[in-house]
Amino acid sequence: MFSGIDEVDWASMEHAYGPADDVPVLLRGLASADPAERESALDGMYGAVHHQGDVYACTLACIPFLFELVVDPAVQDRGSVVELLTSIGGFDLDEDDEAEIDEDEIEGAANYAMAAAAVTAGAGVFFELIADEDPGVRLAAPLALATLHRHPVRVLALLRERLPVEPDEEVRLALVEAAGRVALRHRPLAGRVADWLTVLVDRVNAPGLRLAALAQLARCSPDALPRDVVPVVSALLRELREAPGGAPEGGRDREDGAPEPDDGAEPAADPAGCPDADAPGGTDSEHVGCTDPDPAGCTEQVAAPTLVGQLRALSAQENAGRGAPWAADLLRTLHVGLDDRVGDRTALLVDQLRSPDRWQRIDAVRMSGGLIRAWRGSYEELVALVGAQLADPEPRLADAASHVLEELFTLAAPAADALAARLAADPAGWVKEWASGPPGLGSTVKALARLGDARAVPALAAALELPEVPHDVGFAVARLGPAAQPLAGALRRRLAGVRLDEGAYDRASPLLAGLTGLRAGEATPEVLRVLRGAPEYRGEWLRTAALRALGSFGPAAREAVPELRAMLRRPGTGAATEAAEALWAVAGDREAVLPVLIEGLGSDQVHDRRAAATALGALGPQAAVAAPRLRGLLAHDELWLRVDAAAALREVTGRAEESAEVLLAAWEKNRHVRVRVAECLARTGPVDPASATAQVLRAELSSVRRHNALDGGYGSHDTYEDEKLLALCRQALRGTGKTGRGSTA
Repeated sequence: MFSGIDEVDWASMEHAYGPADDVPVLLRGLASADPAERESALDGMYGAVHHQGDVYACTLACIPFLFELVVDPAVQDRGSVVELLTSIGGFDLDEDDEAEIDEDEIEGAANYAMAAAAVTAGAGVFFELIADEDPGVRLAAPLALATLHRHPVRVLALLRERLPVEPDEEVRLALVEAAGRVALRHRPLAGRVADWLTVLVDRVNAPGLRLAALAQLARCSPDALPRDVVPVVSALLRELREAPGGAPEGGRDREDGAPEPDDGAEPAADPAGCPDADAPGGTDSEHVGCTDPDPAGCTEQVAAPTLVGQLRALSAQENAGRGAPWAADLLRTLHVGLDDRVGDRTALLVDQLRSPDRWQRIDAVRMSGGLIRAWRGSYEELVALVGAQLADPEPRLADAASHVLEELFTLAAPAADALAARLAADPAGWVKEWASGPPGLGSTVKALARLGDARAVPALAAALELPEVPHDVGFAVARLGPAAQPLAGALRRRLAGVRLDEGAYDRASPLLAGLTGLRAGEATPEVLRVLRGAPEYRGEWLRTAALRALGSFGPAAREAVPELRAMLRRPGTGAATEAAEALWAVAGDREAVLPVLIEGLGSDQVHDRRAAATALGALGPQAAVAAPRLRGLLAHDELWLRVDAAAALREVTGRAEESAEVLLAAWEKNRHVRVRVAECLARTGPVDPASATAQVLRAELSSVRRHNALDGGYGSHDTYEDEKLLALCRQALRGTGKTGRGSTA
């Protein structure tokens, strides 16, 4: 094996972390009899040689040796090598991608193409591996064939032939998944694949296989799904949990779906058995693999666990005790395939959340979060059922539910009582401490505060008494609004005690955010102390936070007027613009602030120009003299500056027509600017129902997809921002008699 490996000039090549002269060691490590050495070698291959999917010259040089490994029955863990080859050779470069390649990317694109050609040329070996004695190899081979082989008709025929004789259930599911991949990659075969999958759905007795076939139908031929897909899937899930071994000991509740009384058993440990998996920075590498819930009690430590090892350990932890650990993946695939069929997806999740099987409910809670983040719909029943999971004694289920509800803001209202009950029952969860970084509020506290529910006040009051105030307490106070007024005294007291040293921003900013949200003008003396004494380190950030607080206080902050006027004497700076904005809010002194803001429009910094434009918009018609300057920014290269200038122009002139084109063009070009545009339209509306602007707003309201939904990623405030957009669109259209889909923010 590895004939000629030492003749390759590895030292002349590079991978993600430098010279590739260590690649022969990694390749030989993949053939080692030692599982730890194999794992380390695989980690090195993914971490350096095929880093984040990249293909280097050394990656190409590895391909022949990787094929030697997969065909040698003496090599263990060959399924992982098959997966590595599939990843290296499975990159598709379509015509659109080719058109976007620039000169700096030509070499990389050529490497991808050569890798695809080299692995595809050897893909015939996977035909033999589909019947290999090693189940791990048989598990990886179907997807390799579907991804890499040049003759999809032969591949499809082999998948169908193998299915009836394959003894391993997970491998059977992989065969079905591979058929779906064939259909997606070779659309002329989609009908043939759909026909086969439909036969499996209708005629086989195995519920897992039928569920897999439904999931692949949803991916490649959703129109071929049965009309009653929700009851069909629900019946299959019921079969899975009622089958022998389908629901693990302790994983099933009463048949009515309510949790069983807690029998006092210790809950399962968190992933890796030690630190909280949600902590900043991920798991603590010094304690991966220990089983003691207290890191201090670990007797075994792994100094440098591999990423591959961590992923395998987390997967094993997640699947431990599950009767059908693959069911969650099948359901996720099904949901992706159902796409915009929000009603069906919601009904399916509602059924899952009523399951007596906790694992099915855990999966349903997580998938509910994904559905609501990406799609608009009526979710009251679904959210209420997510809230019901907060009372479950299984910590993973309750924690998953609280995390989902935290991100829903006002959409979490149907779960308000459940959140309040969980909060009262779990004071220890009010604040989370991390090994590094400041403490943070627990998900239940944040979820209840984001609903404006006064029942969150005791938890926030307790947080304000801690030696270190949680970094996000101010934002929770701001979301509570008037209900948090009793906290103003504690915020003032803590702000008065903040040391104005290099750590002042971290300690003061949560308190300033809370006082800003409360518009607590009585805190003006404490805020002025911070403004005057801001240290050099992060002093600009701290002054900005203090000025925003003073501006929010309005006339109640008149004591700050001399200080604000003094800051205006530094024209051309961001601080002067921020001080002018605050002075306008506090004293309405047009003559003092207008020259400063107009000068700010000419700043060298785009951020300062945007701030000046926004502040001028707040002056309204009293800033009409600035209209020519604002018009001059409508053609600026920076989209966000164009939008801010157009919005300000609309507000200072009262005329919509000259800014409409800029605002609508930005709306189409960058979806993330839509909330800003809608805020302007809502303030200056109602919009003419016959205008192009009204058509755009109505189109947004009729869309079922959230405007900021991303494939493969999301932000914690995405749902909030989209619901806010919907509310602003309705406000701007008020008087047109039009309504749209989605919930009010």
